[in-house]
Amino acid sequence: MATRRLAPSDLRAMLDDGAELALIDVREELVFSASHLLHARSVPLSRLELIVGALVPRRSTRLVICDGGDGLSERAGRVLEAMGYGDLAVLDGGTPAWEKAGYVLFSGVNVPSKAFGEFIEHDADTPSVSAQELNDLLQSKADIVVLDSRPFDEYARVSIPTSTNMPGAELVLRVRDAVPSPNSTIIVNCAGRTRSIIGAQSLIDAGVPNKVFALRNGTMGWSLAGFACDSGKDRRAPAPTIGALGWGREAATRVARRLAIRKVDLDTVRRWQVESERTTYLLDVRDPRDYEAGHIAGARSAPGGQLVQATDQYVGTLNARLVLIDDLEVRAVMTASWLTRMGWNDVHVLVARGDVAGKEPKADVSALIGPVDAIAPDELASRLGVGDVSVIDLSLSRAYRKGHIPGAWFAMRARLDKALQRIRPQGAIVLTSEDGVLAALAARDVVALTQAPVLCLAGGNAAWQASGRALESGEQNMADEPIDVWLKPYERAVATSQAMAEYLSWEVDLLPLIAADGTTHFSNAD
Repeated sequence: MATRRLAPSDLRAMLDDGAELALIDVREELVFSASHLLHARSVPLSRLELIVGALVPRRSTRLVICDGGDGLSERAGRVLEAMGYGDLAVLDGGTPAWEKAGYVLFSGVNVPSKAFGEFIEHDADTPSVSAQELNDLLQSKADIVVLDSRPFDEYARVSIPTSTNMPGAELVLRVRDAVPSPNSTIIVNCAGRTRSIIGAQSLIDAGVPNKVFALRNGTMGWSLAGFACDSGKDRRAPAPTIGALGWGREAATRVARRLAIRKVDLDTVRRWQVESERTTYLLDVRDPRDYEAGHIAGARSAPGGQLVQATDQYVGTLNARLVLIDDLEVRAVMTASWLTRMGWNDVHVLVARGDVAGKEPKADVSALIGPVDAIAPDELASRLGVGDVSVIDLSLSRAYRKGHIPGAWFAMRARLDKALQRIRPQGAIVLTSEDGVLAALAARDVVALTQAPVLCLAGGNAAWQASGRALESGEQNMADEPIDVWLKPYERAVATSQAMAEYLSWEVDLLPLIAADGTTHFSNAD
């Protein structure tokens, strides 16, 4: 592999030159979360082929690979080269070299978006209430409406009592139906801070006549204050009426005019898509249910509130062109307003619906899979009964805990050499994963590490379940520590309250680090 090596100063200059640049960190997500460059995207080597295509779609993009100085970048470079990426470089020495050169490293995930939320609260002086203040209002039967700005699945897991689910990009579109009286006070919450702040400020920017507040520290702050959250609720905001849609469009038009948000037609977008020197992301910012009912071919589902809250999970190329799609326009305009203030300078709104139905297609990595012997669930079940196979599950540890084939071992693809030493497989090795794709990609890795026959479960764990067989839950047979995922504070089994408090403090403390880094420049319309 002839990938060139970059000194930290060279990469720092690239971050300032205004040209397109993708920076990926190929360590496992938990390792990444401990210390990484601000604009690095987490693309673990274990799942590289499954993630990078959507995150960095143009194969000629300048792409810099980063690790912890441990050689993972070279391994990733060989994979990327096989995928057709042609402008590759490695940060020489990885994150330790970056820090040694005097540059800033960050902990956590979704850092640019989280810091942006703190910037907006400070710069716009977004009003907020504490958990105690909200509880007092609820107890006094005050005229308040609590709107939860998270995706429905997060809301259903845990929510503030009386709240209605209205994801961030939907707020301006649906608020007039949910809050018909201008005398009602609106409280916007999320799990922590960012979506509460952005959601509340969206309503303020849109000109709602109501008093609007963010719930300071969201459901985590509510729990830390000693108040009980609801669970399993399903109060979702209904589809907007004609009146609500009209008000939302008028409000979005004012915001678009103030921030010079640009519209684009589909013919222009199609021309952009075939440009070889420019990256265009098509991001459908509507509710995922709307996306599944019908979307523009080539568009990725990126609900607006989540896109603002975790831009790095959807857009891997800095300085790329973003096209936000929304048939009702309001959600795209409000999302564009935030991305523009976050520093994305080439953002456009496409008012269209599309007619491709169904869920987002997964990356086609079939060309990267070598010859592999498959085993069907029925045969695997028989051989497990005999005991002449060892099953290795390469699913994310979160999925493994939830359910895996009885007797299977958890392992991570990039660390299989260490896992095999612990597993000491008996007989043939059967690889599996969530749907079997990652297992098939990993087959040649395992063949290079062992003399044992290597098979892949056709269709993975999903096929095992579809055959009528049960999965077992738990953390048994962990051949490696689960460093593949960063768990949210409320996902952790122990010290949950401490993790919540530390997380909230981390968010508040981001702005000085952003200023010290110097590669990001937020702004506010006002």
